[in-house]
Amino acid sequence: MIQEIFVIEDEEDVISDLKNLFKDNKDVILKAVTANSLSEHLLDLPSLFIINEDKIEKGSLIATCQTIRNNEDNSITPIMVLTSNKTLTHQREILKEEVEFYLKKPIDNDCLFYMIKNILKLLSRNRGISPLTKLPGNVPIQSELKKRLLKKQDFAVLYFDLDNFKAYNDTYGFLGGDEIIKQTARIILKHVNADENNHNFVGHIGGDDFVALVSNNNYEEMCQNIILEFDKKILDYFSEEDKERGYLEVPNRKGVMEEFPLVSISIGVVEVTKNRFDNVLEIGEVGAQVKHLAKVTPGSAYAINRRKV
Repeated sequence: MIQEIFVIEDEEDVISDLKNLFKDNKDVILKAVTANSLSEHLLDLPSLFIINEDKIEKGSLIATCQTIRNNEDNSITPIMVLTSNKTLTHQREILKEEVEFYLKKPIDNDCLFYMIKNILKLLSRNRGISPLTKLPGNVPIQSELKKRLLKKQDFAVLYFDLDNFKAYNDTYGFLGGDEIIKQTARIILKHVNADENNHNFVGHIGGDDFVALVSNNNYEEMCQNIILEFDKKILDYFSEEDKERGYLEVPNRKGVMEEFPLVSISIGVVEVTKNRFDNVLEIGEVGAQVKHLAKVTPGSAYAINRRKV
């Protein structure tokens, strides 16, 4: 994956060294940007900002950092400052502006190279984490499934999906929906990790879809406990009127009111035994089928695919 680095300096200085350091790294692009033109380039969404304080207008470093941090799309993009200013007071002032890295010159080029490389590697890993639930996303999920298949381990894959979740979002808004997703993550984590098995894994596929990989064979009890707690806690996210009525009234595109049950959870379980599946795709296909069986059951439910071959 291509990662772009903005080197902010009004006179090219550091960027020449950096281009030489990264000449063999074709997936890293270094772009020279002046402090005055920075705002014009923020839409490019770089992976890292490097500000050479010695080569921008004196006293403009804080303003430059604020320009980055005030831009919503770059509010969490790391900033590295390279400077000859060694005073502790100055360092504190800059770090207060949410600058992650403050490096005093002279800087060893090899150290700078590996520091930048490690930052980019960490950013790449973090892109595999759901920002909402802090759970592993699709890339780590696929990696974990492949690893267990290659090791020919016996395990179960639990696929989770929320029912009538769109109707909830249409009624209460996306912020309310996000709170339900976070609560769902907490419930799944609690019960998947309850058996103290260090080899269990929980991931967030995206939206209201989750997955768990369970090494022990107590997954049926796990599903039951997740459903019991979910059905109890989900009521906290509805108004008294909706709870008493037992359903939501949501207008369709034609303005006609439709009734939707309260949010429930469906769980599809696939047993993965030695030599049953050749690849991750096959597991996913069976998972989709068995999860559908759970979803056609009214309310929260789980279904298990126990076929051995």
